[in-house]
Amino acid sequence: MTTVTSTDRTRPDRTTPRRPRVVDVLGLVSLVVSLVVGVTVDPSTLWGFLPIALYGVLAAMGMPIVRATMIAVLSGLLILLPGPAMALDMAYDAITDQVTVIGVAILFGGALAEVLRVTGAATTIVTTTLRGAGTTSTTAVAAGIMTTCCVLVTALGTLAGALAVAVPVLLPVAARAGLTRSATASAVFIGGCAGFGIAPFAGGTIAVMQAADVGYVEYLWRGGIWLPVLSFAIGMLVVPWIQRRTVDNDDHYPAEQLGAVPHAVDDDTRRRASRAAIAFTVTLIVVLSVATVLTIGVVLPLVALPLLAVVTAVAGGMRPAAFLGAVRRGASSLAWLFALFLLLAVLFTAIARIDPFSVVLGSFGDDIGHMTPFLLAMTIAVIGWIGIPGATGAQVVLVDKVFGPLADVAGIGAAVWVVVLLFSSKADTYGPLPNPTMVGVMGLCRSTNLRAIFLTAWTVLVPIVAVYTLLILIGTR
Repeated sequence: MTTVTSTDRTRPDRTTPRRPRVVDVLGLVSLVVSLVVGVTVDPSTLWGFLPIALYGVLAAMGMPIVRATMIAVLSGLLILLPGPAMALDMAYDAITDQVTVIGVAILFGGALAEVLRVTGAATTIVTTTLRGAGTTSTTAVAAGIMTTCCVLVTALGTLAGALAVAVPVLLPVAARAGLTRSATASAVFIGGCAGFGIAPFAGGTIAVMQAADVGYVEYLWRGGIWLPVLSFAIGMLVVPWIQRRTVDNDDHYPAEQLGAVPHAVDDDTRRRASRAAIAFTVTLIVVLSVATVLTIGVVLPLVALPLLAVVTAVAGGMRPAAFLGAVRRGASSLAWLFALFLLLAVLFTAIARIDPFSVVLGSFGDDIGHMTPFLLAMTIAVIGWIGIPGATGAQVVLVDKVFGPLADVAGIGAAVWVVVLLFSSKADTYGPLPNPTMVGVMGLCRSTNLRAIFLTAWTVLVPIVAVYTLLILIGTR
C-alpha cells in the first residue's frame, strides 16, 4: 500500500476554501430529494429504502461511518416528517430498541477490556497461553501466537483492543524464535479474527444472537465455530509457508527486539495480575455455563460484563477511583460505536414507520415466494458481504432489519439465518479487498508485506465461504 506524503503533492493554501467532495454533494442532494419525497409522497412508499441505500453508498465512497449514518437518519426523518407526538414515540422506541442495547453492551465491553489491561490480567492470559503452546520452533511459536490472540480476543470481545495488549508481549517471543515479520503478522491476523468470530461479548456476536433469537451455544453450533476451526487448520499451513518464503529476506525483527521485555513488574504486581486473570476466567466460565442452561440471549452481556469487570478489579486489588477511571476510559473509547448503534435505532424506527416492506411484499410477494430459499439466502449474504460496509455489529443489524422480513416470507429459519448473518458480516474481514484490519495488524507487527497478509486472508476466505454456502444449502433443502 502506497502512502502519499507531503512531498508527493502540493499542499493547498490554508486560506483557500476546501472544494466539496462528490460524496458530500451526493449526501446534500439526497437530503433535498428526501424532503421533496416527504412533502409529496404518503407512506407507505418504496422511498423508505432510500436512507438504507444512501448509508451504504456514502460509506462505500469513503464518508466516515457515523457521518454517513447521520445523513441516512436525516433522510429517513425528512421522508417521514414526523409530528411532535410521533417524534416522541420514535425517540422512546429507539432508546429501548435491541439495537441500542447492543450499543450499551459494546460500552460495557470496552470498560471490561480496560480493567483487564490495567490489572495486568490480559497480559497474564497472553503469557500463560503462549507458555502452554511452547516455543521450541517457529511453527510452535506461530501456533502459540494464533492461540494467544484467539483466546484474548474471545475473552475481551474487541479485536483492536485485545491485539494492542497481546502483540507487544508476543513480538519479543517471535523475534527470539526467528519468526519473520510477515509470518508473525499472518499468525496474529488469523488468531485475532478467529477469536472475534466466537467472542461471546463482541457486538457482532450479540447482534447475530439477537437477530436469530439463539443462545451462544446454538450460535457456535450453527456456524460460529467453523471460523476458528478452519482458520487454525489453514493457519498451520499458510504461516509456515510464509515463513519459508520470507526467512531469507530482510524481514526479521531488529537485534534489540530479541531481548525486549515489554513490562518489568514486581512480584506483588504479578500476583495481583494472576489473581485477576484467574477470577476473570472462572467467572467467565460460570457466566457462560449459566447462560447456556437458562438460554439467555442479548441480556447476557448487560449482566455479565459489569460483573466480570467488578470481579476482576476486586481480585486485582484495584482502588475504586482507579476502577472508575478505567471504566470511563474503556467505555469512552467506544462511545462512537454506541452513538452509531443509537443512530441506527433511530433510522430503523423511521423506516418501520415509512413501511416500505409492505409495498415490496404486496407487489413482489408472489415472486419472492417462488424464489428458492437457498437463492434468496445466498443473495442476502453476498449483498451483506460486498455491499454493506461498516462495523460488524452494524452490518448484522442492517442486514437483519432490511432483509429479515423477506427471509421470513421465504421460510428461512433461525439456523440458516445465523449462517447468513455470519457470512454477510465476517467475510469482508478477509476480502475481497485489503481492509483496515489487515493494515492495522501489519502496523502492530511492524510488517510492510501487504501481499502476505492478503494471501493469508484469502486462504481463509475461500474455504469459509464454501462451508457457509454448504451450510445454507443443507439448511434450506
